[in-house]
Amino acid sequence: MKNLKGIRQFLTEEEGMGTVEIILIIVVLVGLVIIFKSQITQVVNNIFKKITSQANTV
Repeated sequence: MKNLKGIRQFLTEEEGMGTVEIILIIVVLVGLVIIFKSQITQVVNNIFKKITSQANTV
């Protein structure tokens, strides 16, 4: 009976769920960055070009 109580408590314990969820979110974000790397690089380069060209007018 004592052994079943320990198993039931282990199955209902949710302390580690936060860590697993964070790791899954990080994996998804890294996957999206890998898939859209060229588009992200292009957008960042365009933003920096606009910043440098408009900085001379200030």
